Formats: sequence, structure tokens, C-alpha cells
Amino acid sequence: MVTATKTVKKTVAKKKPATKKKTTKIKKNLVIVESPAKAKTIEKYLGRNYKVVASVGHIRDLKKSTMSVDIDNNYEPQYINIRGKGPLINSLKKEAKNAKAVYLASDPDREGEAIAWHLAHILNLDVQDKNRVVFNEITKDAVKDAFKEPRSIDLDLVDAQQARRILDRLVGYSISPILWKKIKKGLSAGRVQSIALKIIIDREKEINAFIPEEYWSIDGNFKKGTKKFAGNFYGLDGKKKKLHNNADVLEVMARLTSNDFTVDKVDKKERRRNAPLPYTTSSLQQDSANKINFRARKTMSVAQQLYEGITLGPNGHQGLITYMRTDSTRISPVAQGAAAAFITEKYGEKYSKHGSKVKNVVGAQDAHEAIRPSNVFNTPESIAKYLDKDQLKLYTLIWNRFVASQMTPAVFDTVKVNLSQNGVMFTANGSQVKFDGYMAVYNDSDKNKMLPEMSVGDIVKKDTIKPEQHFTQPPARFSEATLIKTLEEIGVGRPSTYAPTLETIQRRYYVKLAAKRFEPTELGEIVNNMVVEFFPNIVNTEFTVDMEHSLDDVEDGSRKWVQVVDEFYKPFAVELEKAETEIEKIQIKDEPAGFDCDICGNPMVIKLGKYGKFYACSNFPDCRNTKAIVKEIGVICPTCHEGQVIERKSKRNRIFYGCARYPDCDFTSWDKPIGRDCPKCGQFLVEKKVRGGGKQVVCSAGDYEEEKVK
Repeated sequence: MVTATKTVKKTVAKKKPATKKKTTKIKKNLVIVESPAKAKTIEKYLGRNYKVVASVGHIRDLKKSTMSVDIDNNYEPQYINIRGKGPLINSLKKEAKNAKAVYLASDPDREGEAIAWHLAHILNLDVQDKNRVVFNEITKDAVKDAFKEPRSIDLDLVDAQQARRILDRLVGYSISPILWKKIKKGLSAGRVQSIALKIIIDREKEINAFIPEEYWSIDGNFKKGTKKFAGNFYGLDGKKKKLHNNADVLEVMARLTSNDFTVDKVDKKERRRNAPLPYTTSSLQQDSANKINFRARKTMSVAQQLYEGITLGPNGHQGLITYMRTDSTRISPVAQGAAAAFITEKYGEKYSKHGSKVKNVVGAQDAHEAIRPSNVFNTPESIAKYLDKDQLKLYTLIWNRFVASQMTPAVFDTVKVNLSQNGVMFTANGSQVKFDGYMAVYNDSDKNKMLPEMSVGDIVKKDTIKPEQHFTQPPARFSEATLIKTLEEIGVGRPSTYAPTLETIQRRYYVKLAAKRFEPTELGEIVNNMVVEFFPNIVNTEFTVDMEHSLDDVEDGSRKWVQVVDEFYKPFAVELEKAETEIEKIQIKDEPAGFDCDICGNPMVIKLGKYGKFYACSNFPDCRNTKAIVKEIGVICPTCHEGQVIERKSKRNRIFYGCARYPDCDFTSWDKPIGRDCPKCGQFLVEKKVRGGGKQVVCSAGDYEEEKVK
């Protein structure tokens, strides 16, 4: 009999499920900056307890469709959220709600302060709280030090920005509709742009009214022993004399009867030349135009990239320069100390203006420094491989200027020698660098111009004496650099306004660039005449400078912004009323083109459009034929030998040369063909501009060149 065995089940006690611990999310500090690029850099510096996001510039502004200023209610601005920024604003609100604290770290200027104030309004932050953080450079130390001492929003600075914005809106939105009605759609006027336009037009009037005057010079070459040197005619019988005409020259030349000149005076002096100051926005824009051929807007765009930071390989992302909108030439003690250490290490202590005595000041800040490298030890050579061509050019300019500004003066031995024969006086000047000082980095001087050793009573020999006729030249048209310098000197506008102002007057076709110089257009002259006649205060430099000073008074808290705006607007409103009734409609007449339309046979005319003059059919709108106005240069195309070579413009407004038979002939050249062939290879010759001014004829294939011509 088989007995069944019982199977006993083991009962295993079930474990109670573990209760999940509630994990509380650690709140972070929220930091709001203007630029996404800046946000990434700053978040790395601040660490895990901070989240950094970007507002991407302004988030609120005046409406574009209306004046948006309540003139009857103390000029109250009517702000709205900028179109398209709704999702960003909602995201900022959500981040702020969940944040431990919110810090506003927009740029350290009026605009930046206004952005912080608008953010505080949108996010319901108390403007009295210490939640505003400013730093002049995006480096780890500068950012961390700034967060140790946050401050409240500077409402005086906000009021100054708001007053400027409202004044610009009152002018632009009041005068522009009149220009549209009386002259042409799409025109505008503004406080700074109207003065810039008037300055350009006044210069053009000077040029047109200029009458050349004849004058002569007499250049001499002399020898002392075997050494030659140059001298220039000074005067007769101990007195300076100007040579107005050929008769004056003949009088001088008649006295020169031998080759011998006597040394009458030798004046030796030691002269010192101080280093240039570090860059402000204006001086940077001027120098970058003159030295590296950057337009003002390009300078500011590349400077913004350097300020926000570049990734330097294993050294990470670093802001390379301080904030680029400033009119200050001050340098913080920290930067002075670093520069002194660098200069002493590289060149020696005698080259450092501050020696090695300047000590780093822990936490030292200066929100309005000059433009300088954030870290002077980041030499252009050491970081060149991380920068693109434009960034390197601008960084090198800024680095050289800053380092030079912290170096000792250059010392020169100068010599001035007076020579004479029968009362005819020549002077010769020479100099030699005794100690190069700041010029070891920033050489802005001519090469040494040595004179042979001479003493009073010595006889030197005439080599050549050459009279030359000249005529006085009219004043030059303004370049971007010289116009910015002029606006700065008279005190109109601020560093941040120059680049957009110059862009606006070109975009409106009030001026055009010819050989990198501003030339007023017919439209610009019409607009200027109207503004000068009916709104004289707008183009009155003294009035505008006083207004800038009033805005500065608002910034330092000594005046109220409403009072400043009211003082401007009341007389302006009277001018507006008069202009509305008295300005007659100006008809810009079409000019005959001198040929007929190739589509309908009606006469073609020259019209003035948004981008300048063009050919159009007079039978518009029935015939919409238009043609670009081209400029022939008097050279037959070197490729097809049929069409004329004409001047064209690229999409970036750069002049190039092409065949008028395009697209049948595709000849193009950036350099101007001159109508001659190369004597070596038979290719066409072109005219190139050379550095330092002047032109040179070269072969387009690169195997022949002629002498440079000034």
C-alpha cells in the first residue's frame, strides 16, 4: 500500500511595501540676464544653486502702432508686452514662482536698468528689494563678487531711460507723419538722426562753396658730409613767409646763388609722449573704422560677442572684454594691478606706469570702466586659434590699446635745425626714440627721422631745391569715424546711439556712402530743409546738448523726468501746429531718363525710391517696367570685348564691376579694370586701393604691378 505524503506549504510573511519618502525639490536662485549666450556662461560660474535664463533683450515697450504716450496725463507711457514674447514671459513667471530668490542681471547701463525694472513689474517683484546685480565683465570673479553685493533697482536711472525713450517717441511719431503727408511715405525724423543729417549737409554746403587758393612750398634736400637730410622753406630775413604765387617763389629762388647753407641754430630737446587712454565706445568705433575697416554696427556686434564670451578650449567659456557701451576711461584697481604684473613680467618694471605697487582689491567693482580685456594675460596670440578673423582683429585692437594705456610714456630726442643762405631760411626736423615706453605695444609714431650731427656755424651743401605749386582743398566729407567723433565732441547722443543713428539715415536714403564718405541725397536735403525751417530746436545742437544734460540730471536724481519732458514738449507742440498748416506738399518730380521703355515705348523716367534712384516707365501703373541705374566706367569688357564694364553693388552694398551684357557675359571683378592688358601675361589690369591711402595698378593674374600712386 502506497501512502500519500503530505506536502506542507511554507507560508512566507509578506513585507509591507516601503513608504516613499517625500523628496522636496530644492529651490534654486533664478538669475535673469539679457542674452542666452551670457546665461550659459554665468550659470557655469554660479554653480548648482543658481538657474540662469535670458529675457532676450527688452520684454516690454511702447506700442508701435500709436504714440503710446499720454500727453495729458504727465506723459504716462503705455507699455505692452512685446509681440512674440508671450511664451517667454510665461516661462519667466513660472521659473520666478518656483525660485528661492530672483536676481535681475541685465546690462550695466540705462537700457539694462530699464529691462530690470520691466522684469520686476512683470514678475511682481518689489523694486526696493536688493535683487539687482551688475557686473562690468563676465569673468568668474567679477560675477561672484557682484552677487555678494546686490542692490535695489536704480529708479533714477530707469527714469532717465524712460524720459529719453518718450522724448524720442514724441519727436519721431509727431514729425514722421508730417513727412509722410508732405514729402514721401517711409520717412522719419529724430533728435540725434536729424542733427547727424544736418551736420553732413552743412559740410556739403561748405564743400560746394569752397574756392581753392593757390600756395607754394619749397622742399630742399641737403648734405652734411655723406649724410643726406630734408628741409623745408621757412621764411626770409628771420620772418616766416607764406608763398602765395609763383612771383613769391621767384623772389626766394633769386636769392639762392650758391650750394652752401649755414647752420644758424640747433635746438635739441627731450620730449615725452603719453600713452593713449583706453577705449570708450566712441573711440573704439572710430579706431576700428580707421584701422581695421569695421563699420560702427559691425564693431558693436563683434564687441558684443567678445563681451558675452568665447570658448577657449580647455579653459572653458570666458567673457573676453568688459562692457562695450561706456563713455568712461577709468580702469579698476584690479585691472591696473593685473596690467602692471603682465607688463613687468613681459617688458620690465620701467615699462609699467603703476610699477608693481598696485595691489588687487578684493571685490573691487567699477560698473563704468573703459573697454578693456577681462584678463590681460589672454594675449591675442595665445587665444587666436579660438577666435574668428573679425573677433581677433577687434580683440587685438582693444588689448593693445589697454596694455599701452598702462605703460610709461615714450621719450624722444628731438632736433630742430635752422639753415640759411642770403636770408633765405630752411628748417629741418629730426627725432629719435630714446625710450619706447608704451610704443613697445602700440606704435602710433613715424619711424625715426635722424639728422646728421650739426653745430652752429657748420656749412651744409644743397643737393636739390624743388618749388611745388599746391591748391587748398575743401573740407573732407564725413566718414563714419569722423561723424561719430563730431557728434561726441558737440555732446549729441550717447555711445549706444551712434551706430543705429548712422544706419537709420542710410536706410532712409537721406545719405549714401561714396568712397566710405557720407554724401547727402536730394531726399535728405528736402527733409533737412523742412526740419530746419519748422523744427529748429530739433537740429539746434545747443538745445540738444542741454537736453542731454537734463537727462543726466534725471539720472543723478536732481531733476524729475516729467518736468524735463514737459519743458521740451510745450514749445515743440506749438511748432507742430504751425508745421501742420504751413508746410506745403512737396512733389519730388521725376527726371526724364532720355530713352524709351523697351516694353511699351513710352518715355522712361528717373524715380526716387526707398533705396535710391532707378529707371521706371512713365506709363505706370499700366506698364511696370523698371531698370537699375548703372554707372559705366569707360572700359570694354575684357572677357567678351563687346559690353561696357559697369559698377554694380552686392547684397551687402559692396561695389564690384561686371559686364553690362550679363547674363550673356558673366565677367565680374572686385577691383576696377582700367582698360589695359598686362605686359607680361596679357590678362587685364586692375586698380587696387593700398593701405595708408593711394592706388596701385596690378595684374588681375597677380604677376605684374606698377608703382603706387597717392
